[in-house]
Amino acid sequence: MIWATVLISGLFLGMLILLEVGRRIGRYKLKMDPKGFHKGITGVENAVFGLLGLFIAFTFSGALTRWDARRSLITEEVNAVGTAFLRIDLIPSEKQTEMKNLFRQYVDTRIETYKYGNSETVEKAKLDQGAKLQSEIWALAITSCKSPDASVDAGKLLLPALNTMIDITTTRVVASETHPPFIVFNLLFLMSLFSALLAGYDLSGGKTMNILHMAVLAIIIPLTVYIILDIEYPNQGLFRIDMFDKYLIDLRTRMG
Repeated sequence: MIWATVLISGLFLGMLILLEVGRRIGRYKLKMDPKGFHKGITGVENAVFGLLGLFIAFTFSGALTRWDARRSLITEEVNAVGTAFLRIDLIPSEKQTEMKNLFRQYVDTRIETYKYGNSETVEKAKLDQGAKLQSEIWALAITSCKSPDASVDAGKLLLPALNTMIDITTTRVVASETHPPFIVFNLLFLMSLFSALLAGYDLSGGKTMNILHMAVLAIIIPLTVYIILDIEYPNQGLFRIDMFDKYLIDLRTRMG
């Protein structure tokens, strides 16, 4: 996830700079007004750092919730496709071979859709291909269910299963594109920078530069923000959701 690495690197450098700026402002204030150096800043610091903690908790929790939802949708899709595939036995035997071949092609397309999820062009092409196969499967199912040789429950059981299988595709696409508004991340970045400015000001009371505290703050906050972005945009970083697509691959193997 190159773009996130660039953003976090910028945040890290920005925090280091503002820590030093805040420290120099504090040194100047201490020199000009030693007695009033800390007056009135505690409430501001508590408010800013408290709000920063709230935003980090909010975005982290939301990212994990959406990550879990996307993972659950993979299970739902595997179950939906598997159920529909089993119910192919309800249609006439001469139609089953064609239907099962279409299902195998469809599952192959779904696997490739998520395998190349980092490329929007490839992903869109695979989604379009999958939609075409869905139409073919549905049309064949309608014709097969109307056949006199079909089971009396074919339409009642197969068509709803196919409908669920098709609907889950849209649900997964929407889930993958659901993220907080960018203003939330912008505000998180700004609050991180302001917190660095205030921290630098507060650390200016010592006779020497407190490098350890400044380094820890400049590292831990950008690292936390990076993890949030990594979870929020799976299949692009460390927290990859595509490892759960193995269940779809297992299903394809069982299809023969």
